[in-house]
Amino acid sequence: MAKINLRPWREELRAEKQKRFVATLLGAAIVAAGLVFLWKTDMDNRIAYQESRNDYIEAASRQLDSQIREIEELRKKREELLARMEVIQDLQGKRPVIVRVFDELVRTLPEGLFYTELSKTNEQLAINGMAESNSRISSLMRNFERSEWFTNPNLTNVAAADDRRAGYSAFDLSVSQTTPEPEEESNQ
Repeated sequence: MAKINLRPWREELRAEKQKRFVATLLGAAIVAAGLVFLWKTDMDNRIAYQESRNDYIEAASRQLDSQIREIEELRKKREELLARMEVIQDLQGKRPVIVRVFDELVRTLPEGLFYTELSKTNEQLAINGMAESNSRISSLMRNFERSEWFTNPNLTNVAAADDRRAGYSAFDLSVSQTTPEPEEESNQ
């Protein structure tokens, strides 16, 4: 006799295959979710690492900027100090010059002539004075021409003096001041 199986084995097989399919699908979804979670964690870690590097670079950049500003301030202070030193050295160097100029003004002054007013603008000296005669003024101009400290004497005005100084002539004269070379100065 033939054996007939009346059990619904096809449905059981189909149900079994469907359970395996769902289990495989669920396993794949869990593995995919795990991979996505691992990928996201890795990306978050990389981003956090890069952000920490960026923060470090920004902090170092701020520190360098402050150091650069400090260096610029120090350079400005240095230049100001050098400028001050230069002015002081220039003034120290010119100290004997003014004494020498006054000495030369006395040396060039002929007898019978005196100064009433002296003024200096830059290197130009303006002289107002009184002279007994015009020849004394000419002598003064020749003395200025021969001097190493003065050049270009220019007589701008000669007039008779007021009644208090009868016989005198008032004059206005301008002359340029020069400073001879140190070698020439030491030879005197």
